[in-house]
Amino acid sequence: MAAPSAEEMFRRLTLGEPRLLAAVAQQEPESAVAPRLDPMSEALLPVAALIALDAPESSYRTVVDAAQRSGATLDDLLAVLVAVAGQVGSARVTSAAPRIALAAGYDAEADIDRYEPDDGHSEHPGLP
Repeated sequence: MAAPSAEEMFRRLTLGEPRLLAAVAQQEPESAVAPRLDPMSEALLPVAALIALDAPESSYRTVVDAAQRSGATLDDLLAVLVAVAGQVGSARVTSAAPRIALAAGYDAEADIDRYEPDDGHSEHPGLP
């Protein structure tokens, strides 16, 4: 029996088919009912969802831990934040940045005293 097409899957999910929704929600590779991303990408997507939801700090711990266990680095977590910045806006980015960093083991807020105000000349080429 052939796997259902993407169109069929979208149609069934649009209808809210309970068995399919349950199978999709399980998120276990061996029970994959639809195409999957690579493990690290799948582990990083919940971080993006939490950014969009403006989730509290405690929500990030589990998903960031899972992302790190899949191989994600602090740079990868930053890349997720940058990737969704245009969709979620600067307020959500500013809110999520210290939460993600802390969940990853870096206390950005405690390090703020090391920040030097921008004098118009960034030491990093390409950064404003």
